[in-house]
Order: sequence, then C-alpha cells, then structure tokens
Amino acid sequence: MDRAEKAQTVDALKADFLANTLVVVAHYSGLTVAELTNLRRAMRDADASVQVTKNRMARIAIRDTNHANLDELFRGPTAIAVSKDPVAAAKVATAFAKDNEKFVVLGGSLGGQLLSVEGVKALATLPSIDALRGKLLGLIVAPATRIAGILQAPGGQIARVISAHANQGQEAA
Repeated sequence: MDRAEKAQTVDALKADFLANTLVVVAHYSGLTVAELTNLRRAMRDADASVQVTKNRMARIAIRDTNHANLDELFRGPTAIAVSKDPVAAAKVATAFAKDNEKFVVLGGSLGGQLLSVEGVKALATLPSIDALRGKLLGLIVAPATRIAGILQAPGGQIARVISAHANQGQEAA
C-alpha cells in the first residue's frame, strides 16, 4: 500500500468516525471469512457497518474526532463497528460476541464518551431509536384514541336506548 492509498484509507476512516455516533472496537483474531461475512451482513441489516482496520491508520484517523478516546484500544487485530443509531452496532457486536468466542468486544465510544465492555453491553440492552420512536408515537396517539372512544360512547348509548324503546313499542303493539 503506497502513501496515497494510506492517505485515502485514513480519510475514509476519519469520515466514518465523524459521521457516526457509536464506535465499537473489538478483536477478531481467528474468525473465518464466513464468520466475518455473517457479521458484516448482520451489521448491514441493522444499519451499521464493521471493518477490519490497521491500528496505526485508525489511530491517525481518530484524532480530532469525538472518538479520540479510543486510541488505546487499537492494539492487536482490531475491527471497528460504527453506526449512526446509538444502539445498533453495540447490539449486533454483543450478540455476535456471545455466539463467537473469537470475537471480543474491547470497548466503544458514544458521542465522545468512552465505554467499557460493560458499557457496550448495557447499551446493547436498550431499544433501538426506531423502537423508541414507535413507543413515543404510541404514547402520543393513545390519549387521542381514548378521547375519540369516549366521545363516541354517549352517541352509541343514546342510539341503543332509542332502539330499545322502539323495540318495546313494537312488542307492545
């Protein structure tokens, strides 16, 4: 890899670090190509991405970003998982690490805050941004639905009373 290619790689990594809220760093030593492909597919499905990095280039790229605190984690065979969603990459990385002992989560950074392994695991237990939006929308819509039901109830009750009186009148005749 010549100097120009290295500069391009560093620029691409820096763009990833700047564009994403969450960065998870892990060791991947011993994973097969098929296992890495499965990890990449799972990340892609969760709107995240994972890539194997050269430590020196990653340390250069991470400077002057919110995730500069990850510098010490780039030792050994490292891979980074990134996502704009503050939970997606952590969920996939943690789930993958449970199934594959060769994939070891080292830590992460969320918006500039350094996360330990326990922090990444705790983050993975939270619902995704889309799930939270769905719950919030449900909370907002629920009162309106209840109000509409309450407003319709008296009209329905009046109609049932009138119908009952009409039926009684027909039975008496």
